[in-house]
Amino acid sequence: MKRIKIALIFIFILLMAGSVFAENIPQQNADVELSEGRWIEMAQRYPVPAVSGDVLSEPDPEMLAKWWESLNDEIMTQLIEWSLESNRDLASARSKVTEARAALGINKAALLPWLDNTDYWYNSRTPVQTGGAGKGVDLYRLGLDASWEIDIFGGRRETVKAGAASLEAQYASLHAAWVSLSAEVALNYLTLRTLQERLLIAESNLALQEDTLEMLQSRVDAGLSDYLALNQSKYTLEQTKAEIPPIQNNIEEVKNNLAVLTGRVPGSLDQMLSERKPLPKLDPKMMTGIPANSIRQRPDIFAAERQLVAQIARKKSAKADLWPKFYLLGSIGTEALDSGSLFEGPNKAYSFGPKIVWPIFHAGAIRNNIKVQTARQEQYLAAYEQTVLKAVAEVRNALTSGIEERKRNDALRRGRDAAQVALEVANDKYRNGLTDFNNVINAQRALLALSEATAISDGQITSDSVKLFKALGGGWAPISEEYETPALNE
Repeated sequence: MKRIKIALIFIFILLMAGSVFAENIPQQNADVELSEGRWIEMAQRYPVPAVSGDVLSEPDPEMLAKWWESLNDEIMTQLIEWSLESNRDLASARSKVTEARAALGINKAALLPWLDNTDYWYNSRTPVQTGGAGKGVDLYRLGLDASWEIDIFGGRRETVKAGAASLEAQYASLHAAWVSLSAEVALNYLTLRTLQERLLIAESNLALQEDTLEMLQSRVDAGLSDYLALNQSKYTLEQTKAEIPPIQNNIEEVKNNLAVLTGRVPGSLDQMLSERKPLPKLDPKMMTGIPANSIRQRPDIFAAERQLVAQIARKKSAKADLWPKFYLLGSIGTEALDSGSLFEGPNKAYSFGPKIVWPIFHAGAIRNNIKVQTARQEQYLAAYEQTVLKAVAEVRNALTSGIEERKRNDALRRGRDAAQVALEVANDKYRNGLTDFNNVINAQRALLALSEATAISDGQITSDSVKLFKALGGGWAPISEEYETPALNE
């Protein structure tokens, strides 16, 4: 009883000394508390110039999760689903999730008692010259050793919280890969359909120029025209022919890109993608403002938050190293000088008792580790803020680009229609000898250029919609529905 009292007094003295010691340690600023929407609110603070500040549209989370279905293109939907199932680049992200989950399991295991089996046999001999008996001695042991750190100051628990937050961050990084991949597949698919439309325009223009060349050849043969107009028509036709191979080459490259993105052998999608299909389009009224509340849906923002939370926990764990660590140790077993006596009653042995470990002098290592963890926390905070700012910029850019591109598209369509009329007038005047063939050539070139620019603009409008979906974090289930993190709420 007396020994117990002495031990308790000793522990009390140690704790009091620890309090005094801790008071002499420079105190850090209060830990960063992540408030919901602290930086996200910036998304609504300033209106986009191209959008009325009073009009805000917030896409439904379910629609964002599978935004590609709103484009009503079965082939694109199939390609995206294949990519999410089979893309090779996702394997690394999945492995990191597995790694983080296992690391969390290691940290949780440290909260529980450890039990080790300690069986051994050894032979020792001390020479007579050194005062020994000069005979070999055998020692046999069978037993169990147990140890448990009583996490009084929470260092172990903070390590578990850090592991849980890191696991969430890895999940979010995997989802960020999904977001990027789905958008990349969609953008490549839109590029393919745009190139196919450009190819159709070039081939149609080529057919028109071939008809014109035949007409001019007939006029030259009949003595109604000179060779100048004929040669002008020939080099214009050859110029159009020269524009077709690069488009066809780009089409093949995009098809190969789509095959790689979907985890398939290049060339295996040719039959599926070779047939020209209309460009998928989105209702322009679906996205008319900044859906600020949806920005937190972005997995990269959530990952940055979780990384900051994990680092805050690591700093707390580092601070806990300043305090004593308390252990409960115990063992039970049997020892004997020969194996046949191991299980005899007198050879049984056991031990049980507490253990206190307190770092008295570590040459400033613990304090410097706290400084290291604090500096890293500041880095993660800056990275989180930067991620949010970039997200807001991406949303604003996608919104502005989409709205301004629609204005450009309207102008291009009016110009293309005017160029079509101008070409018809120029052809009619040339047949009647009222103008030279140079006006016909200019009208053909203008129609080709405006038709091609309109096709590219059509593709750009839909691409801007895809980029907006990506900027909003579309492509995976909302965080609020997918995450339950009891480790962080303990």
